[in-house]
Amino acid sequence: MEKYDYDLLVIGGGSGGVRAARMAAAQGVRVALAEEKQLGGTCVNLGCVPKKMFVYAAHYHEDFQHAAGYGWQLPAAPIFDWPTLRDRKTADISRINGAFEKMIAQAGVELIRGRASLLNAHDVEINGQVYHAERILLAPGGQPYIPLLPGSEHGLVSDQAFYLDKLPKSILVVGGGYIAVEFAGIFNGLGIKTDLLYRRDLFLRGFDADVRTFVRDELKKKGIGLHFNTTIERIDKKSDGCLKAVLNDGQQMEAEQIFFATGRTPNIAGLGLKNAGVETDENGVIKVDKYFQSSVPSVYALGDAIGRVALTPVALAEAMNLVAHLYQNSSAEMNYSNIPTAVFCQPDIGTVGLSEEDAKEQGFDVTIFRSEFRELKHSLSGSDERSLMKLVVDKKTDRVLGVHIVGGGAAEIIQGFAVALKAGATKAIFDSTIGVHPTSAEELVTMREPV
Repeated sequence: MEKYDYDLLVIGGGSGGVRAARMAAAQGVRVALAEEKQLGGTCVNLGCVPKKMFVYAAHYHEDFQHAAGYGWQLPAAPIFDWPTLRDRKTADISRINGAFEKMIAQAGVELIRGRASLLNAHDVEINGQVYHAERILLAPGGQPYIPLLPGSEHGLVSDQAFYLDKLPKSILVVGGGYIAVEFAGIFNGLGIKTDLLYRRDLFLRGFDADVRTFVRDELKKKGIGLHFNTTIERIDKKSDGCLKAVLNDGQQMEAEQIFFATGRTPNIAGLGLKNAGVETDENGVIKVDKYFQSSVPSVYALGDAIGRVALTPVALAEAMNLVAHLYQNSSAEMNYSNIPTAVFCQPDIGTVGLSEEDAKEQGFDVTIFRSEFRELKHSLSGSDERSLMKLVVDKKTDRVLGVHIVGGGAAEIIQGFAVALKAGATKAIFDSTIGVHPTSAEELVTMREPV
């Protein structure tokens, strides 16, 4: 019988990799985890967690204004200190990194620091030392993509935005996904003149059309300049350090910084995939089957690098599914339906299930329930921000196919309704549920008339 150093060697210490390592070790599997940077991956270090901290900070800009309507008088205009936010965020991320290290140590996982590279189907080189593993799990995550255009080296990406020496007075955000829309709100909320440029006619492709147009209008209200069907052809750096973007229509825009949120690519450089014969597609996505097995039987992959659903909770679920398959004799496949998600723009988006467009495309005859209103909070705050609630219902079975929310606390509200959709709740069940008053969430169980 062949002797291995480890039963499972996990490459990548992000959410999926750490979860897989811990869960496997709990089954008595000999596990090692290789990571060259801080544990926690993109989410903890350069994504979800620090971004949410910045979203909180950006909201205070409006909160101070709203407080006046409730009788709070500030003796002077609030002053925002960027280094305080940046450095306190960094300190808290370090705390979380330490918690991750302690967690995997307690689980019995050996942590190997360094960049790992496959030599073949069972051997991995880390810092010049070769480790022999029965199975290898690739969880390398992703990295920001910057389009190749003249002057793009002058732009920055989300990884850098968390550590800026100082905030710019103006910024152009390029992109139309989660990161672009969220950071446009962050920058705007921190007092930066913000413009968002997107190459298509409307951002947040794949979300419900009503949600997309509603958010567009709310962002406009907040002073974010929106420029659709717009691309940057060239970036020139001026003598004063400002950047000039030459657009596809010949127009020019200037800003102190240009922020690219133009997608992410699998972080596979130097991973040695060819050495082992692991196949990828033309975009560098690792090809895997329904049980996360690559083209090489002993090599598995999950998370952002397999190009399915790039969300932290999905990577966690994939990890648990894989461990159950490998070490608990489970044949259950990963279920990607009814995955709740949130966009932490301002106001928040929370959504689960099918959009109206997707439901119709899949052949459902749908009934739509929609409500737009101003939250009770803003009756006194003076804000003209509005909220949107929408239900997509299958007319034949009465089953709720999709729940879509735009408004304060949308991300928190959607979690509970995700459970309802997973359980197959019907509109009749929604209608028979007593609401919590006064809340925005009660609107979802009190909408009676279809649009």
